[in-house]
Amino acid sequence: MNLNRLTARENRSRIGCMANLVRVKTHWSPRAVLWLVVFGIFPSANRAQVPVYEVTPVESTIKFGVDSSIPIKGTFEKWNASIKLSSMDVRSAVLEIEIQADSVNTGSGLKNNKLKSKDFFDVKDSPTITFKSTKVIQTGPNTFELEGNFTIRGVTKMEKLTLIGNGKGSPSGSIEGTMAFDRKDYGMNKGIPFVKIANRVEVNVSLKWKRVSGPPPVFQQ
Repeated sequence: MNLNRLTARENRSRIGCMANLVRVKTHWSPRAVLWLVVFGIFPSANRAQVPVYEVTPVESTIKFGVDSSIPIKGTFEKWNASIKLSSMDVRSAVLEIEIQADSVNTGSGLKNNKLKSKDFFDVKDSPTITFKSTKVIQTGPNTFELEGNFTIRGVTKMEKLTLIGNGKGSPSGSIEGTMAFDRKDYGMNKGIPFVKIANRVEVNVSLKWKRVSGPPPVFQQ
């Protein structure tokens, strides 16, 4: 009787070991290994192929100007910009710019203070001016139109930035862009005493870039 019980326990133990062995073999089947390769190795390879860019602020500028009876033109001295691609297609690029509004410099302290006030940039309540592209349209061999969200004074609207790219296929180059907007669309309705100011404001960006890794992107033309 005891011998039968011992034999039964041994059989159950053998069956359990065989089941564990089957589970282990199933877990590490060729199909499982294939999925690990597909989802593990291949995405890393794809990511390595995406161009990575860096904007060099020292060689870049962001300027603005508005027609007026007394010239109002200046630059922003503090800002950050990035160019990021999610694929090899140049149209997947996203340009993002963040400007510190109180870094405005017109060469005149009086003009600077007026532009920083609530009547214009309102830097106290809205310290940053931003642009983030949402769509890239290639209009020529090296020209683009970027649609994006432009925010100033806490108001966000869609604007268009027209760009010319230089350095196609090279490890470094530049982009020159222009965007125009109506200041009254963003609540800048007031003027300056004895100074006639137009509503149209033009922003000019000149960004130097370098490709730090990956191959050059693919252009459509």
